[in-house]
Amino acid sequence: MAHIETKVLTAHVPLPLAEKVDQMAARLERSRGWIMKQALSAWIDQEEERSRLTHEALADVDAGRVIDHQAVQAWADSLGTDAPLAAPS
Repeated sequence: MAHIETKVLTAHVPLPLAEKVDQMAARLERSRGWIMKQALSAWIDQEEERSRLTHEALADVDAGRVIDHQAVQAWADSLGTDAPLAAPS
């Protein structure tokens, strides 16, 4: 198994959050550090995906791939009526 270099990061967290980390570590029979690495990795993955989607959306806008606001509003207003409109595309 390859050795991965590490770096200690220190963070002050509210006591209720620290207690939840300790409870999760005990329940999963893992270390507090393992729980923190899992949580940080998941958060970074989420933020990277959010950034990717934002850039993708901005590229759509730049390329003119947008739906007119009035068309969306008319569609939304028609929902729940006897004659709902098809979703704009």
